[in-house]
Amino acid sequence: MATRFVIIGGGPAGNTAATYAARLGADVTLVERDILGGAAHLWDCIPSKTMIATGGAMSFADRISGMGLSHLDAHLEVDLQRRRIREIEERLRDHVTELLVSQDVRLLHGTARLKGPHQIVVDTAGGIEEIDADAILISTGTRPRIPSWCEPDGDRILTTRQAYPPSTMPEHLVVIGSGVTGVEFVHMFSSFGSKVTLIVSRQQVLPAKDAEVAAALEDELLRRGVRLFKGARAEMIERTETGVAVACDDGRVALGTHALLAIGSIPNSDGMGLEETGVVTSGGYVEINQHCQSSVAHIYAAGDVSGKLPLSSVASMQGRKIAEHVMGIHTRDHRHIDYEKAASAIFTEPEIADVGLAEADAFATGRKIRVTKVPYAATAKALINDDTGGFVKIISDPATGVVLGGSIVGRHAAELISVIALAVTANLKVSDIVESCLVHPTLSEALADAAE
Repeated sequence: MATRFVIIGGGPAGNTAATYAARLGADVTLVERDILGGAAHLWDCIPSKTMIATGGAMSFADRISGMGLSHLDAHLEVDLQRRRIREIEERLRDHVTELLVSQDVRLLHGTARLKGPHQIVVDTAGGIEEIDADAILISTGTRPRIPSWCEPDGDRILTTRQAYPPSTMPEHLVVIGSGVTGVEFVHMFSSFGSKVTLIVSRQQVLPAKDAEVAAALEDELLRRGVRLFKGARAEMIERTETGVAVACDDGRVALGTHALLAIGSIPNSDGMGLEETGVVTSGGYVEINQHCQSSVAHIYAAGDVSGKLPLSSVASMQGRKIAEHVMGIHTRDHRHIDYEKAASAIFTEPEIADVGLAEADAFATGRKIRVTKVPYAATAKALINDDTGGFVKIISDPATGVVLGGSIVGRHAAELISVIALAVTANLKVSDIVESCLVHPTLSEALADAAE
């Protein structure tokens, strides 16, 4: 009898696990309560990147005179943007659905919980259904964190999912949270012409990132007129006659027409019967081992609810590895996921991407490294694009030449980081990059120059 594999949550982790396991011969049932493709993916990632792309086009229009063209007066059509986001979401959702159906994955729309180690109860529109399983995957994702001192109303006080786009475009947006999500919203709305104030709880934006990278972004934000409240934590939001007032713990008050919360997420694991089944959680996140197994061996967790890197790419890789493990493929050529070698990107302007060992972390541990850096301005393509801001930084082992990590700031950083990510994952040397014949003129030539 085929392995009965039940997946709760149809985001990147869940649908990838379902597809791979079905191809390997499993009898797969996928339960999703919101949207196939994942709420976090299709209601957060895709809309935000769509709006950022539009904002980038508007920014390009503003500087187009530097390329020998007349100035273009671009402005945002909110209704058209909303329709474009919806159409992209629908196309991606339909693609995921078609792929799953083509693999004979059974799809159930409903809310699932564990009744026991091998039983799942699903509350569907047609009633309650119980399913037996040999293996179970929890991939239920996360939702925006809302602090006790704030009550979003979807009008003036917004969560991230209420801002794609909001009902009215903010004249002055106060963004609370200076992590990846926060700075992307700052970039997005400043591109659309909104005034923006950013509440920065520490002394730099992107506190988890390389200081030089964060400084490059701060410079651009300040150039755009973004106001930074550094070293301040928001502790109250009030509606005013004209908008909102955000009070900070240091006595400062940020006034705006709208406020946006971007202060993290909480896992969707409550009410699922995990603890009763023996699955260990920490802060709501399911604790997993290198195989993505929970404390109950046949129950797995992946995606944001696993507490690992909250990236769609990581979730998809977890899903594939879980499918292999469920079907016994891990006994052959199988590599565990090395989360420290996962590439990530921030879609601001300038774009930011990094992978592997960070320079600050190496210095903090006393590890000897070689750091090489090349500015975009040294490449012909950057001059052709009239967009010379940014740099490529590569970190390597001075003794062996093995690439340990890198950071890229500037146009197409998210695409270019793939070269360094491959080098980090495959333990390639800087000489391997140098000896690759890259296309000229391209921004990728900066990679080879930085590897010299």
